[in-house]
Amino acid sequence: MEKHITVVGTLNIVYSAVNLLGAVVLVALAAGAKHIVEVLYHRHVIHPHDIPYELWDIIPAILILIAILIVIFSIPGILGGIGVLRRKEWGRIVVLVISFFNLLNIPLGTILGAYSIWAMMTSETVRLFRGEEALGKAEGG
Repeated sequence: MEKHITVVGTLNIVYSAVNLLGAVVLVALAAGAKHIVEVLYHRHVIHPHDIPYELWDIIPAILILIAILIVIFSIPGILGGIGVLRRKEWGRIVVLVISFFNLLNIPLGTILGAYSIWAMMTSETVRLFRGEEALGKAEGG
């Protein structure tokens, strides 16, 4: 089970870090959205009658909101992954909570979420994170 725990911790860190990178890209797009739209209008890629110009004013706000939501879920994913790698009970709980949300992110989040939930919920993992296995070895050895 040790390998599964290490894989879960590492994958949660990597998956959350990639999501954070996506949030940075969204913020960059939000910062340049107005300029991009102006260029598209001037090059006649987008015609004024297709999409009202005023509608494009709210796109940066929407992109920023999405980026904030990504950050809200990514930071606990990274911290939980670190906690799991250090075999901390709080890390296991954080990864479990984040994994339930990851189930909604089809397809990679669903795969990672299901695998993480399975690995973190086995009785061997629970005992390991609660320190019961170490106590058993100390008493028996």
